[in-house]
Parts: sequence; C-alpha cells; structure tokens
Amino acid sequence: MYRFAIENLKKWKDSEYRKPLIIEGARQVGKTWLMKEFARTEYEDVVYINFDRNSRMEALFSADLNIERLIMGLEIYAEKKIDPDKTLLIFDEVQEIPRALSSLKYFYEDAPQYQIVCAGSLLGIALHEGTSFPVGKVDFLRLGPLSFREFLMAAGKEQYARLLEKQDFEMITAFKNVYIDALKQYYFVGGMPEAVSRFAKNGDLSEVRSVQRQILSDYEQDFSKHAPNEIVPRIRMVWNSIPSQLAKENRKFIYGLLREGARAKDYETAILWMTDCGLVHKVNRVNAPGLPLKAYEDLKAFKLFLVDVGLLSCMVGLKQGVLLDGNDLFKEFKGALTEQFVLQQLKTQEDLNIYYYTNDRGTCEIDFIVDNGERVIPLEVKAEENLRAKSLRSYFEKYHPEISVRTSMSDYRKQEWLLNLPLYAIETFSLLKEPS
Repeated sequence: MYRFAIENLKKWKDSEYRKPLIIEGARQVGKTWLMKEFARTEYEDVVYINFDRNSRMEALFSADLNIERLIMGLEIYAEKKIDPDKTLLIFDEVQEIPRALSSLKYFYEDAPQYQIVCAGSLLGIALHEGTSFPVGKVDFLRLGPLSFREFLMAAGKEQYARLLEKQDFEMITAFKNVYIDALKQYYFVGGMPEAVSRFAKNGDLSEVRSVQRQILSDYEQDFSKHAPNEIVPRIRMVWNSIPSQLAKENRKFIYGLLREGARAKDYETAILWMTDCGLVHKVNRVNAPGLPLKAYEDLKAFKLFLVDVGLLSCMVGLKQGVLLDGNDLFKEFKGALTEQFVLQQLKTQEDLNIYYYTNDRGTCEIDFIVDNGERVIPLEVKAEENLRAKSLRSYFEKYHPEISVRTSMSDYRKQEWLLNLPLYAIETFSLLKEPS
C-alpha cells in the first residue's frame, strides 16, 4: 500500500534543517512499515533497532551519550558500518528506553549528519511525562490510519484517488456510484493498515472484523499494561462510552453517561492519557469564530472521536448487510459514523485547528469549525442528501464567513453563500481556499 506520509519523509530527508524525526500515532497505524518502506525506497542501507525488551540497547544508552560511542555500539549490534550519507537509522519503540530519546538532542547538536527516524506505540505518553530532551531538537510527523484516498489506492482504485486530487468534479460526479460504494466499504473497514490489507487481498469482511476486534483487544490490554493503575478503570469507562456519547444528537461528551455523579476532574487524566496515545481525538467547543480559534475555546465542552471509523463500526456491531441497504449506512447510528469519518479525514490535513461551534443558547450548532491560520471556515456534516442547513445559514447571517461548507451525500455544487462538497471528496478539500 502507499502512504502519503512518504512524501513528508522525502522532504525531511532533503531539508538542510533536518533534525532527528519522531513519528507519533496510535498503535497499529503503520509506523514501523512506513519507516522500513522509506528506508527501502530512499536509502542504500538501513539499521533497524527495536528498543522493546532490548537489554543490549538499554546497557548502551544507560552510560555516556557520547555520539561516537553510541555509533560504535550500534554498528557492533547491527554488524555493519553506518554511513551517515547512505544509512537510515530507525529507532522503533524508542519510548521503552528514555535515554535513547534523550540522545536525540546530542545527535542533533553534535552529529547532525546522521539520519534518524523514531517511532513508538506510546510515544505521546513518554513525551508528556517529561522524558528529557529539549523542545526544538527534533522534528515531528503524525501518522493516522489510511485516509479514504489511500484506501482507494490500496483497493486498486488509484485512478479514482487521482481524480479526487485533481478536483475535476464533473468527472467525479459521473463516477459517483463508485465513490459511494467505496465509501460504504471504508465506513466498515476503516483505515487500520492490517484491516485494509486483508480487505484488499480477498474482500472478506469477516476477516476484517476479526482484525479489528484484535486491535480493540490490544488497545484494552495497553490500558492495563501501560496506564497508571488508578486511572485504568476510568480509561475503560470513557473508552466504552464513546459510541453512546456519539449517538447523542449533539455528540457533546457528558460525564453523567459514565456513571451518576461523575465529575470532570475524575476523568480528565484518563482522557488525556487516551489522547496522548492517539486513541481518541478531542474536539473542543468554541463560542465565537475569531482568529485564532484557540482564544475562544471552551475547555469544558468537547466531543470525543475514535482514531478510526472502522474500529467505531466494529465497536457498535455494525453488520455487513448494512452495506447493501442503499445509503442507509451513512445515516446509521444517528450519523455518528459520518461525523467520525469527516473528522478523521480533516485530521489527515496539515495545519488545521479543528473545533465545533455552538452559540450560548444552544440554538445554533456547527459540526466542525476550522482555523487554517488565515480564516475560520464553518463545516456542516450531513449524513444524507437532506440539503437543509438551518444552523449554517444562521451562522452565515451572523458572521458572514468568506466560505461556508456543507459535506453531504449530494453532488458537488457551489451556491451563492455555500459550497456543497460530497462526503467522499472531503479529504481533498484542504479548506484553505475556495475551489474554482
């Protein structure tokens, strides 16, 4: 399969300001595969080191972090010479040895010629727990599940993915049934690489579900294994409540659904742990659409989404038969799968700050509101072809944004004040400018 993140890695390799690179992301989104594929296609040689339960590396990094000494140790371990111009160093599960993370500072300061890419399942946790290396000494890349376009490519529909990229909407509309069928499949399969790979190989949705159930089981094991003991029960409660939270009409996270009398302060650490792991996306409310949106953030009101729409459809027990029921799948679960899908695609786009908006009286709600650094763009999500957009119209009349976007099952159309973008095309619209 192909990941667009390879292009980011190529830019990193060619940059004169290159620093050791840390790839963040949830477990099983394909970080190890990406690093190895990058090494295979762009380098003459690679030294791959997995730090998980690696006593030799623990001993090497526990002593002096002198770079010459470290390189010598790595060469002995790998049984090969490390040429800084031709060799990619891969540090996998690097959070397991915190001093290896700390060493990145010295690689950057004392030996920037070495090209190092790192990843780890729980890197976000390690970084937020204060693992010692200064900010500014490393580059970051966030990796999520496969996007819808990447899914199309993996499923042998590369030409359709390219067509979306070109934004030729006359041609796209002519083939919309292909996109809609693929979108239904994506709602079920999602973007976790192993699930996509199984689907692309034989189209067996039962196998896909088996993979997804194993991933969900692995995540739950991570709770017990890696989270502080005192918050594990709360993590489980939050995690298991997400489907019912999203099934509500406004999706806002309600602590009372966890247990009667539940308070924010009892669960904040659990939610932070899950966001640091990359397992959930937290989308906060804003009460006014000013730049930057963060200045108008209401930290008490938020929505929680899962890392992947396929995992959400697995959690709620969505059956294969729903793929045959016209477009009912998009309305299933009160449209929560559709909102999850849209958020997931927005997260693949760089430099977007994503929130949602409600006015103080709660009479107007915009599903997502996006700050791209230059303008604030409202985005309303519709799970069907219903083209009524009362909240979006109300928002437009009050704030007069340069562009208002609705994404739905309807075809692409640009009206006087509103752009309708089909759900299957939401990923290609960066929301940075109005399509012509």
